[in-house]
Amino acid sequence: MNRSPYPTMRDRFDLRAYFVVGPDDTKGRPVADVVATALRGGATFIQLRAKHADTRDLTAMAEAIAAVIAQAGKADTVAFVIDDRVDAAWQCRELGIKVDGVHIGQDDMAPEQARALLGPDAVIGLSAETLPHIKAANALSDGTIDYIGAGPLHYTATKPDAAAVEADGTKHALGIAGAQLLCEASRYPVVVGGGVHADDVPALARTAAAGWFVVSAIAAADDPERATRELLQAWTAVRGDARHGVATSAASHPQSDVAAPLQCGAAMFDVKQPHGLPPVLTVAGSDSSGGAGIQADLKTMLANGVFGMSAITSLTAQNTTGVRAVQNADPAILADQIDAVFEDIPPMAVKIGMVSSAALIETIADRLTAHQAQNIVLDPVMVATSGAKLIDDDAVAALTTRLFPLATVITPNMPETEALLEQALQERSSANDDPAARLLSEGIRAEADMETAGRTLAEHFGCAVLVKGGHGVKDANDVLVEPDGAVTWFTSPRIDNPNTHGTGCTLSSAIASHLALGETLPQAVRSAKDYLTGALAEQLDLGHGAGPMDHAWRWR
Repeated sequence: MNRSPYPTMRDRFDLRAYFVVGPDDTKGRPVADVVATALRGGATFIQLRAKHADTRDLTAMAEAIAAVIAQAGKADTVAFVIDDRVDAAWQCRELGIKVDGVHIGQDDMAPEQARALLGPDAVIGLSAETLPHIKAANALSDGTIDYIGAGPLHYTATKPDAAAVEADGTKHALGIAGAQLLCEASRYPVVVGGGVHADDVPALARTAAAGWFVVSAIAAADDPERATRELLQAWTAVRGDARHGVATSAASHPQSDVAAPLQCGAAMFDVKQPHGLPPVLTVAGSDSSGGAGIQADLKTMLANGVFGMSAITSLTAQNTTGVRAVQNADPAILADQIDAVFEDIPPMAVKIGMVSSAALIETIADRLTAHQAQNIVLDPVMVATSGAKLIDDDAVAALTTRLFPLATVITPNMPETEALLEQALQERSSANDDPAARLLSEGIRAEADMETAGRTLAEHFGCAVLVKGGHGVKDANDVLVEPDGAVTWFTSPRIDNPNTHGTGCTLSSAIASHLALGETLPQAVRSAKDYLTGALAEQLDLGHGAGPMDHAWRWR
């Protein structure tokens, strides 16, 4: 066991702006120089990562970083730890270098051993990706660790190892809702990262996280000081200037007002003060098998941290092998459902699914317009994967003329994109000269075709278009084209899973949920895709046909 000659940081560390950096991250710039600029931008916690470096080189880097922290006058406020290498942290502390502790992963030295070696005054962080990891951390003896680093927030296809791995080997990203789940389950403060960008921070700040951690968002930035400042300002705009850290129950849940626990039998509950959840409305049909429609929407909304409400457009008798019967709702009762919701719990977002009649579409458009609905996500269920039309021509016309103008984003699959493209080109006087015209004969075959189609639809219909690539061959990449011409690609692996019933419903509902949580449209799409990828990767297998997904996979 060793002790640092410096005062312990265990009772004063601040996780709000946690910067992880190593020599491979800084575009050739000295690590200490990048740390110095990040400190000027407001970084509150520094982690040096160089897992495979020689101990002597790692010690030299740590000494340089400790020096710039001291020169910035922040040795008493900014904690500095080394990633994974307990040996290097021990060596630095023996030499009198101000290294406050270590952050260890699930496959590194056991936390108990790290504590025994570094002593009672060292700060020790532990990585966690899943609920079992959090439960194991909670079971550690008091004082063993000080905080949790949870991630990745987002799945990154270019880094397939950057994913939370469950006990059965499935990989996924946390997303905002998954991060909240881990934060709420932990008795330690949790800093969340992995693919975090500035537009993630406001939504993350609304969770119980104690802060964000980043690598390349600062280390690879042309101006690390500015990048750090922007990230921190996005956090403080929501959470204020109070620091978040130190392993106490209040710090673990900085947004919760917790009263005395209530015991009921063998269970213990924290009775919280009254609070709200962002409400989201789904307007769609009922799926008696529970895999799609209203049922899938409400499960998705619950799993993504919002309060789901519904207005049912039709009743179906169906299971995984097919639809047996459909009964549309009367337009009057549909209008009453929408009015009842808006007059009591106005939704912060609306998802619209399959609506098969023009009369129902007109009703939805009238009521949403009357209530000035916002953040409308429209899944234009028009064409089956086989190419068969699912709604009549008059319903298609009502959909595109009445609901598309109200939509924030529409989410067509490949067949629906081609059908909408045909309509758009027919309505344009210069259709023959349009670059998208060849797609009518050749079809959408490549990513460039998806982007061309998306641009055409966004320009013609005046709303954002998410062209879904799930019907492609090699991957499940999607492209978002916004009315202002902005294009965002979302990459994700193709999950080998035949049970895909309700994927369109799930994705659109998740997008609506994250818009209600305050995320930008690109961010909401990314969060929704992370959630959908995880649900598919869970490999739930029910029924004799194309079965449903496990919408509660994050709790398994």
